[in-house]
Amino acid sequence: MASQYLARRDSGSLPRENPCAQCGKPIPRPDWIEHGEGRTSYLWNCRACNYRFEAIAIYEHEQLTTPLAA
Repeated sequence: MASQYLARRDSGSLPRENPCAQCGKPIPRPDWIEHGEGRTSYLWNCRACNYRFEAIAIYEHEQLTTPLAA
């Protein structure tokens, strides 16, 4: 079950061309991605205005599956 969860979260859904939160220019891809329980954080760095910001994707409760100990 855990592998289905990871496959769903990481199956080519990398955000691209996110607009800068300050100047609005598109940013090709995030500089850093960090996965956590129920969320994925993306660090964006705009090359046009040098602004850095974080965007967080939060997943619905039903998508979360914590593996049980064997």
